[in-house]
Amino acid sequence: MPDNKKSVGRDRGRVAAGQPYELSYFRKKHGLSIEQARDIIKKAGNDRDKANALAEKVKKA
Repeated sequence: MPDNKKSVGRDRGRVAAGQPYELSYFRKKHGLSIEQARDIIKKAGNDRDKANALAEKVKKA
C-alpha cells in the first residue's frame, strides 16, 4: 500500500523527547543542557511551538 501523501508533515509539530536525535537537535537549537531540554519538553508536552516558546523564556532568564 502506498504512503498517504495527505499525512505528510503531521509530526513536525511534535517533539519526541524519547528520540536522542530530537532531543539533541532541540537542545542545540536553543543552547540548552540536556536536563533543561527534557524539562521543557516535559512541561510543554510534545507540542513543538509550546516547547520553543518555553525554551526562549529559559534562554532570556
